[in-house]
Amino acid sequence: MKKILIAIFFVTTINLFAQDMLSVQMDYANNLFESKLYFDAVTEFKRLQFFDSNKMYEYDSNLKIGVSYKKGAKFDKAVEHLTKSINSARSEDERFEAEIELVKANILRKTTDNALNIISQLEGKYITRQKRNELYYWRGWTYMFADNWKMAAFEFDRIDPNHELKILSQNVEGDKYSESLATILSIFIPGSGQIYTGRYLSGLMSLGWNVLWGYTVFNAVDAERTFDAAIVTGLLWERFYRGNIQNAKNFAKEENIKIANKALRYLQNDYTGKKP
Repeated sequence: MKKILIAIFFVTTINLFAQDMLSVQMDYANNLFESKLYFDAVTEFKRLQFFDSNKMYEYDSNLKIGVSYKKGAKFDKAVEHLTKSINSARSEDERFEAEIELVKANILRKTTDNALNIISQLEGKYITRQKRNELYYWRGWTYMFADNWKMAAFEFDRIDPNHELKILSQNVEGDKYSESLATILSIFIPGSGQIYTGRYLSGLMSLGWNVLWGYTVFNAVDAERTFDAAIVTGLLWERFYRGNIQNAKNFAKEENIKIANKALRYLQNDYTGKKP
């Protein structure tokens, strides 16, 4: 009996010591994580997992490994560990936290459909106003990264009609150029599509070249130089005319990219709210 008691005491002591060592390792890894030393944190969280045979820290370690990989732009690895964290969550709040981190990873790697699908699934599970607002918030971010600023404004408006990101999204949408309008303008008045997008020199040159080649064609027809008008001059005019239409559309795209990128730089460098 005495030997059994000693054995029990010995095993219990070892288990308590092991748990204490795991706790120390968790604290060490957490300190690295909080200090934003994410590469080192991943190493130490994985070391913790190796010795954590009872998986006491499975949720926490996988969550923070996933976030660390996200911070290092290793999004596929982030998704892998965040998914493990979701599967080992011990409560609805923990599961929600990990699922939101998974949404953020998908936002950053621009897998828009994945992010939207996760959010849609979560909407059916969580009905509190706070959680719903958070889902609207991250759906708005998903749309901003997908360059759909109109839908982003709609999502932020569901949180607050005066939300800062709603106003930003509306401003971006309002500042962007219409590719269709640029194309239509160029069809009817060559060069006007470029001028519409702020490319004044290109627009005036396009207008000038089209006027010149148009005049040359009509002059050739008037002089009954049919071959010159139809084959040589006409083909050259068509080239400039089509080029004018394509350029207007391309310029609109380029300007829209600049407008969107300016907003994204603001979000990255100056926005103080929650970010992916």
